[in-house]
Amino acid sequence: MKAIVNVPICALLAAPTRESTLEDETLYGMVVDILEEPAPGWYRVRTHYRYEGIISADDLIVGDASADAWAALPKKIVRNKNFCDVLSAPKVQGWIMATLPRGGILSPVGQPEKGWQQVRLADGRTGYVPESILGEYHTAPLSQDEETLRQALVDAAMLYQGTHYRWGGKSPMGIDCSGLVSMAYMLCGILIYRDAHIMEGFPIHEISLKNVKPGDLLFFPGHVAMYLGQGRYCHSTGRSGDNGFALNSLNPGDPDYRADLKAAITQVGSYF
Repeated sequence: MKAIVNVPICALLAAPTRESTLEDETLYGMVVDILEEPAPGWYRVRTHYRYEGIISADDLIVGDASADAWAALPKKIVRNKNFCDVLSAPKVQGWIMATLPRGGILSPVGQPEKGWQQVRLADGRTGYVPESILGEYHTAPLSQDEETLRQALVDAAMLYQGTHYRWGGKSPMGIDCSGLVSMAYMLCGILIYRDAHIMEGFPIHEISLKNVKPGDLLFFPGHVAMYLGQGRYCHSTGRSGDNGFALNSLNPGDPDYRADLKAAITQVGSYF
């Protein structure tokens, strides 16, 4: 059975209790497969990017018919701002029906008019958002040109600059290291493994550090970063003083060089 995520940010937990460890977050409009019901009111699910965890039934619209109907509709995502209010009318004075994070999925209705896009929510209601906030919902790489795609990956990661660290997070409300890089890839139409290592069956393969290019990934024990070019990389870290999105360098002469991380690189991964 399938279900639609019906809350802005939905906790994917390790156990069927709100006090459990946050493993991941699914975002509004994503469709998940229900695998089992480990406790009343809780479902173990698999996401479309093949990650599993436990979700409260309260956060889902459950049923194959609803999920299939939603999947068949055209899609846009919240992309160009951290959050987006869905309003009851095409004006800023409309009442707020929902507030969705970057990566949340909506279905456009018709064409934009005067800068506003009518959208359908997963529960069937319709509202309006500024058209400029929306981006394409890519289910395949947004470009076949390597240089274009690499730059798009870097640009997508940089959208999260200023976000604080949240274990298991993948939104502007809080993001962890693998949440950052996996969301950057997802925004560009590529599904990579959610955790901080290379996993067989996903499209990241190991390369040499000397061949690293923008958009490639640097792996450390329990940590991952995206290489930006010219020796620089971005990552999300719980390290005191950073506490979230951080920019650092592999170049010893740079003020933000971290010798500890450079020495700890275990693998370099690339989609290309």
